[in-house]
Amino acid sequence: MILNKPVDAASSLIDQASQSADQAIKSTQQAATEALQVLSQALHDLRHQAVPLAEHAADQVASLTQRGLDGVQETSHHLRVKAEHASASTVNYIKHDPMKSVLIAAATGAALMALISLVSHSRDRG
Repeated sequence: MILNKPVDAASSLIDQASQSADQAIKSTQQAATEALQVLSQALHDLRHQAVPLAEHAADQVASLTQRGLDGVQETSHHLRVKAEHASASTVNYIKHDPMKSVLIAAATGAALMALISLVSHSRDRG
């Protein structure tokens, strides 16, 4: 009987420790589950906020891209019109004064050749 009391006391302590450990595990599991639920809800809320923002940003990018393309097309059109006008003006000038046009072209060619020669000689020396 004397031996049974310490064994019973030890067994009782072991049972209490086991119950305490079980309660601690259950409490930890419950806390983890609640934390995951809160995190899941926060992610869900964030996703609902982020989707409209991302769509708005995509719309703005598309709008800016379209405006850029429109600007490039408009500039290209203006350059084409100016080039056609310059070409027509040159043709008209040559038709009305062909001799003067040939002299201007020859003088321009000679000036360009002199400039190229000057630049190439300065590079050879430098």
